Amino acid sequence: MAHLLVLESWVGSMSRLLPAAIRQAGHEFTFVTRDLHHYLRAAPADEGPHPLLTARNIVTADTNDLGTLLPRLEALHAVLRFDGVVSSCDYYLPAVARTARRLGLPGPAPEAVEAACRKDLTRRALAAAGVPGPRHARCDGPGEAAAAARELGYPLVVKPVDLCAGMLVRAVRDERELERACQELADFPVNARGQDRDPAVLLEELLRGPEVSVETVTAGGTTHVVGVTDKSIGGAPAFIETGHMFPAGIEETAAASAAATARRAVEALGLDQVVCHTELKLTPEGPRVIEVNPRPAGNRITELVRHVTGVDLAAACVDVALGRAPALAPRPTGVRSAAVSFLLPHPDELPPGTDGVLAGIDGADAVRGRPEVLELTLAAPGRTVRPATSNNAYLGHVMTADTHGPGARAAAERLLAALRPRYTAATVTVPA
Repeated sequence: MAHLLVLESWVGSMSRLLPAAIRQAGHEFTFVTRDLHHYLRAAPADEGPHPLLTARNIVTADTNDLGTLLPRLEALHAVLRFDGVVSSCDYYLPAVARTARRLGLPGPAPEAVEAACRKDLTRRALAAAGVPGPRHARCDGPGEAAAAARELGYPLVVKPVDLCAGMLVRAVRDERELERACQELADFPVNARGQDRDPAVLLEELLRGPEVSVETVTAGGTTHVVGVTDKSIGGAPAFIETGHMFPAGIEETAAASAAATARRAVEALGLDQVVCHTELKLTPEGPRVIEVNPRPAGNRITELVRHVTGVDLAAACVDVALGRAPALAPRPTGVRSAAVSFLLPHPDELPPGTDGVLAGIDGADAVRGRPEVLELTLAAPGRTVRPATSNNAYLGHVMTADTHGPGARAAAERLLAALRPRYTAATVTVPA
């Protein structure tokens, strides 16, 4: 039995999958967080105790201040003896790598993780290694961005260098839209975990073609490709992931080319002892890397992979953190494809001129009873709803399986269309 240090977590599915993988392998963990209520507020009341609460110890520490955090974790290690350190949250992956190095535990090089978690540093490393990506420019202000945009040419994609879940990523067609996108970034100086943001802006050419992700596990210097997932994107001018299917419904040659490009990207960044989720566009000129995420895929992709192949990427994340060989051999599951579609609020359905409040979602009972449904998760009534601008706006999802072929996506999209959210206008209380 090993003892892992879990340093923060996402509040979505990985906050459950990672602790469950630790427990199922017979290990235990200590959870370190700056705010435990951040997770408990997001836990549905009807799902029982949150898996993070099964920790052997729960420790409160300032996880945003490495200067005080690393000595604190070193002192804990002297008493509790950790065998590995993990997180599922992008904002703390560099801290995990720094902790592993400080405590002498297995883990990726901190410099490699920091480069993967910063979009501008990723671009620099991949370009130096000749890994194909979009033409781009890192800009330190609106004036520099406007000049770079004129050189690159519109349309462009504007990105923060250090945010996740598609937050504030926008397509822009002209200088006015660019100026608005840069202002939105400037108005968001601190991320959701209270960390100061880098104000730099990344401009990239708008790539055309299907989007996929490649799920890999790197251990002992060798990168193993688990598979390729295809992705549906909507919400223009934002880039919101509306669904995924595994395996990708693309030709084998395209999948092989995407896998090879993702492997090159992981190697160019110098990543090892890590599970990666690399996103690419399949352009007419070939695969182009969008970003490399040095952690298991979110948005239920990890579960899609498990349903089809039997490979548990959360368990693989635990194994590589412990310096052990992960189990990556696929096994028959009876599922040929699995897909997830996400329910998003449609702007035309919301009350005009105000935020909406979710009153309910019709059609859920009929969808839940379908034999192809693996999961149906819906937001509870009472939630405040605004027009969707990132992956954080989901009102739920439906996950389906096809035991015969690549039909899971069509089934998920058909069933999602049967779900009909109802809204009421938000009320504003004016103090006397």
